[in-house]
Amino acid sequence: MTAKTLRTGPGRLLVAVYGVFALAATARGVYQLATKFEEAPVAYLLSVFAGVVYLVAAVGLARAGRTSRRVALVSCSVEMVGVLAVGAAGLLFPSAFPEDTVWSGFGSGYLFIPLVLPALGLWWILHVHRLDRDPEIP
Repeated sequence: MTAKTLRTGPGRLLVAVYGVFALAATARGVYQLATKFEEAPVAYLLSVFAGVVYLVAAVGLARAGRTSRRVALVSCSVEMVGVLAVGAAGLLFPSAFPEDTVWSGFGSGYLFIPLVLPALGLWWILHVHRLDRDPEIP
């Protein structure tokens, strides 16, 4: 197998979902920042940040090569840490986020997809990496 396998099969679905989430999170965050910045700037900035992370992950998954794989690995890791940290912070300190972010409640507002997506992304990246290293793996 070649490095192109990252963007084939389930990888294509991951790229599509990441693309949708990049658009949704960024648009939501930019709209909220533009219309009601003073209400919850941290929450809205986190939504924009999440959107950028989703975009970087989508690009990393969509492109072939070692560098793209590393970009995808780092962005999926940042996403996982973000959703876990923001989800936990929201439970422990509810006043910290007066408005929801994409990652609030571990992504509960988005059917927990923000929690599951980085796990699937990381699994896929590592699975493809193993296939690239050892073509004998089924």
